[in-house]
Amino acid sequence: MMALAAGLAAFAQTDAVAGDALPAQPLGVVELFTSQGCNSCPPADSALMELAARGDVVVLGYHVDYWDYLGWADTLGSDANTKRQYDYARGLKRRGVYTPQAVINGRSHTNGGHLREILAALKQDQAQGNGLTVPLTLKDLGDRMRVTAAGAPIGDAKVHMVLVYFRRHADVAIARGENAGKTIPYVNAVVDYQTIGMWEGRPLTVDIPNSELTAKDADGCAVLLQKATKSGDPGAIIGAAILPRQTS
Repeated sequence: MMALAAGLAAFAQTDAVAGDALPAQPLGVVELFTSQGCNSCPPADSALMELAARGDVVVLGYHVDYWDYLGWADTLGSDANTKRQYDYARGLKRRGVYTPQAVINGRSHTNGGHLREILAALKQDQAQGNGLTVPLTLKDLGDRMRVTAAGAPIGDAKVHMVLVYFRRHADVAIARGENAGKTIPYVNAVVDYQTIGMWEGRPLTVDIPNSELTAKDADGCAVLLQKATKSGDPGAIIGAAILPRQTS
């Protein structure tokens, strides 16, 4: 994972969040690995937008850079996004990566354009108690957003608290490569992510300054509670929320 950003507020244990906190308990998390240079990706990008419009799924679009050699360098792509996909491949015991790939709750994957399969996987995880089992509560404090994770048993699992910074919307006119001539809209395109600490099953509060989004050239942020595999790769996601638009 990436280094801790300077100036991020320290986190501390707490018993509860009072006042006008908003509960956030989504159906699940869908992470799409996509590329502007992949001609099979636009249907998956559209599917991600449909999922985002539901309002009950945390969706994140990771643009990878390994298709750039085809003639178009993805304007939203990064080595870090590609690394996360390869890390997932190890955790999911896959020999390689592909686009468009949708990873559901860090537990399973499918073609990102197969919306029915994605929704079925989300609902199956929820029904089996393998979805987002740890509620996150959000409270807007004006200059920062307060995120509280509830307490829950985790056994001997290592659980990371991960911040994922993204651009909520981007329309990209693609001039070359397999999608040349198309203008494609993208939602929640990831620009950075970082682990900010470990969650040990006790109630935990983190304050995220609004300035963090500006520093990352982002206008949105998701918080993930994600288990790590024995090899340290990303595993099951057990809690998640997207921060609402901050007020200052």
